[in-house]
Amino acid sequence: MNYFIKQISKRETALLIMDAQAKIMKPIKNKDLILENIYKLLKAYEILGENIYISEQNPLKLGSTVEKLIPKTDFKIFEKMNFSIANNQQLKNELSFKKIKQLIICGFETHICIQQSVLGLLKNNFQVYLVADSISSRKIIDHDIAVERMRSEGAILATSESIIFELCETASRSEFKEISNIIKNN
Repeated sequence: MNYFIKQISKRETALLIMDAQAKIMKPIKNKDLILENIYKLLKAYEILGENIYISEQNPLKLGSTVEKLIPKTDFKIFEKMNFSIANNQQLKNELSFKKIKQLIICGFETHICIQQSVLGLLKNNFQVYLVADSISSRKIIDHDIAVERMRSEGAILATSESIIFELCETASRSEFKEISNIIKNN
């Protein structure tokens, strides 16, 4: 378990949107709110960050990532059959090549793919920021217990807005007005 706490370092950080596919999201009651939070995070990350990754669980059967969450900037998609993406060799190579040590994670479903991925990433010494208002499961108890388990293993809980403003750092930067508008208008 990692016991170090530090702020997000943009050079060492990536955004990972997990399994935001219509067939996975369909039975999730609060999916619209979660999608909106992921969208805000993505739009801000496109301005403030550099590395955006998307995972898709069994896309042949479950479809692609919903169109709203496809980045306008450079990104990579990793298809998977395993619930966890932590051992995906292509992703591991990418993270190693770019010297990424921190991952901001959002998406679906909290107690399955996200939990298994987060536990694997923590085991592999990544610092994980779990965006609590940008993840969900079909059942509240599954979501709540999974969040608690991941937190107890070392994941750092945050909200989409707190992550956005931590990436922004200051109201004096040129992108602040654009970031502020993302928060207010989306």
